[in-house]
Parts: sequence; structure tokens; C-alpha cells
Amino acid sequence: MSSFVRHIVIAVSAVALVAGSGAAQLLPQVSVPAVGPVGPIGVPGVPVAGTVIQQILQQPGARQAVSPTLNSVAGLPRSIAQSGISTLLELRRLRLEELIRSHRNQLESDGNGHPVARGRLITINPDVASLQLAAGAGFFILAEEGHRDLGLRVVHLRVPRGLSARQALQRLRSAAPTIEADYDHVFEPAGGDLLPVAGALAAANVGGGGHKIGMIDGGVASHPSLAGAPIEQNGFAGIPQPTGHGTAVASLIVGDQGRFRGAARGASLLVADVYGGSRASGQASSVVRALAWLIGHLPGVINISLVGPSNKLVARAIGAVQARGTQLVAAVGNDGPAAPPQYPASYPGVIAVTGVDAGGKALPEAGKAAHLDFAAPGSDMAAALPGLGYAKVRGTSFAAPLVAARLALVGSPRGLAAEARPGKGRVGRGIICGACRIEPKAVRAK
Repeated sequence: MSSFVRHIVIAVSAVALVAGSGAAQLLPQVSVPAVGPVGPIGVPGVPVAGTVIQQILQQPGARQAVSPTLNSVAGLPRSIAQSGISTLLELRRLRLEELIRSHRNQLESDGNGHPVARGRLITINPDVASLQLAAGAGFFILAEEGHRDLGLRVVHLRVPRGLSARQALQRLRSAAPTIEADYDHVFEPAGGDLLPVAGALAAANVGGGGHKIGMIDGGVASHPSLAGAPIEQNGFAGIPQPTGHGTAVASLIVGDQGRFRGAARGASLLVADVYGGSRASGQASSVVRALAWLIGHLPGVINISLVGPSNKLVARAIGAVQARGTQLVAAVGNDGPAAPPQYPASYPGVIAVTGVDAGGKALPEAGKAAHLDFAAPGSDMAAALPGLGYAKVRGTSFAAPLVAARLALVGSPRGLAAEARPGKGRVGRGIICGACRIEPKAVRAK
């Protein structure tokens, strides 16, 4: 990790820790002296101000909290997850800054800190007159995509030279006031990370029961628990690449090996890889391509363990998927309740899922979506590692697939509500699939 960490100014007059009841518990006032250049994870010369952040970044696993590799499936270490609302918010900012810095040729900020595709904007069902006005303002058509099943036509525009994405969007809206345009935002995994791992993709199998479940994620690797599962994979940012995150999520849905049992064994799993092994991928346009492919296979439920800001194209696509009768389940994220509401979990009609620990208590790092529907196990549990074995996982990414699996089996949110059980803290209508938690010791999880 290079010198991406800038001076952080944090007033930790009251670091809020999320208690089991969901109320904020305040610590006594803490004085935070300035700290000179310190390498937070063993790298000299990286300036950090504030002892709280410095101590957090020196903990094992902090590299994955700020500069994640997609190999990991563990999510935030428990100590970091419980470090306080202000700290989680700063770690989120650092992570997004690092993502942009590490891929500066592909990504830039939208002005609010969210990573977006560099040098291009997306427009939705633009008319000819609006495109002509855009051309007159210096925009150039890069590509055009038609998604008939979603009723969407997406035109990608190259940003005029010398303009940031934010400046370009302002110019476009001024030049063509009726055009529906947005950034091509990047969506991140909501717990764990996504770099490709060595090994093969899970083999494509045919057959399976009548239930079809889709997932938008990274690619799924070969694993004994998935050997007999009907899995079909397709890539929307290049060739599908096996990842730890995608493998873990898939195993929680259809895995079956000894004492490890997914929540919807026997169902057919459709995997849409929107990363192709790169953290710079996962753009809104890739998510929409994935939704278009999945809806053509008529799944009953689609799980999306990804988070990002509200995006006009994704919102339109999700509305079209819902209109066709497919239900969507999404994780609320792990940046704490002070972070902005995450999407797609916050869109109307999407079932937003948080995580709970083994005691049924809401995870302190869980995000706060615009609405919250259910909770499911999200820590103190095991999921498949690419190749062989199992890992301990933590995060709302791993709660969402359990809810998606149960929803596919019971058929409706009303059915889910009927089986929900009380929890501690902010758990929506209750905990789903509490018995689906696989104890790490039972499968010798690492």
C-alpha cells in the first residue's frame, strides 16, 4: 500500500458504539493529539492524524478494511467492526479513496467520494434530439446497448476532454435538459473482497429442482460443496473469474458437503460475475447487463450482496425486474449506521437484509438502509473457500443469500415474515434462517 492515506482529522469527543439494543452507547470524551507520519500497516511515511484511526489501522486485517484484496471472504475483523461509528465512516472514506487511487486510469470520484467510470457517462433511453444536443456540447457516443427484457437502451457518452465526470454531467444536463443521464457508479461487495483466486470456476451442471436463484457477485470457484449443484455462470466485465466472495455467497445458497449445508440445496444457481477479477469493475452498466441476462432465465429471486450509491440506470433496471415478478434481495453494507443509505438495498421493493451474530444481535458495522426488512446470520459462521475447506465469514454479504434462499423456497415476503424470529437491535421484521448458521468448528473453518 502506498501513500494514499491523507491526514485524517477526527474529533472523537464521543465515539459511538452500537449496542445490542440498537441504541448508541457513548464513551467518555477522548483527547486526540496530532500524530506525525506513521505507517499504519507497517509502511513508513504514511501520515495519520488521530490515535483511534492509527490504532485501528495497525490491527491485523486492517489492510482488507482499507485496501481490500478480493481473495478475502472474512469481511471486517471483529475489533474493527466494533470500533465505533466515526471510525467506520473514516475507514469507508479511506477505502473508496484507495480504490480510486489504485485505478486512476479507470476510475474517478463523482464529487461525493463515490467511484465512477472515468471519462464517460451513461444515458437511459435517450432520444435523437437529446443526443444531437449532447454532440453539440462535445460529447461522443462510445457504445450503445439494448436490453429488451428490461425495456432499456443505454448509450455511453465520452466526456469532453478536460472535464471531470461531475463537470461533464452538469454540462450534459444543461445542454440536453430532458436527457436521463448518470455516472457509471462502481458497486462494491458488501463484506469480503473480490480479487480473482487461483483455481477453476465451479463446473456447470444441469438439472436441479424447480427453484432458480440468481446472484450478482464475483465468480464462483470450484469447491466440493458445490460439486453437485446446478450452477451456470456468465461474465459481464470479461470472462468470469473465481473469487472468494462469490464462492462463499454461492455456498450459503446451494452448498452441500457433510455438515455444511446451504439454505436452498438442490436449487439451480445462476451466477452473474460483474467484476471479471477487477475491483475497478462492478459498474452500474455491468450490473444492468447482469440483470438483463438473469431475467431471461426467469429466476424467482436474485441476491445482490453489493453496495453503492443510488444510480438512475440501476434503479430503472430493478424496477423492470420487479415488474416481471422476480424478487430482489440485497445486503445493507458494513460501513456502519452513519454511512449513507446503500443501494440497491434501499430501493423500494428490494428486500434489505442486515446481519446478526450467534446471539441474535445486530452487527454493529451493519449499514442503515432507507428501509430494513429482515436479518439473518452474518457472523460466527462458515462458508466455502475456493478450492477446498471453509472460512469464517462476517458481514451483511453473507446474511443476504440466506434470506434469498428462504424467499425462493417460501415464495413471498409474507412467508418470510411468518418464520421470522425476534432479535436484538435493528433486525427489521426479525431473523430469518437462524438455524442455517454453520458453526466454524463443525467444518474446521480457518
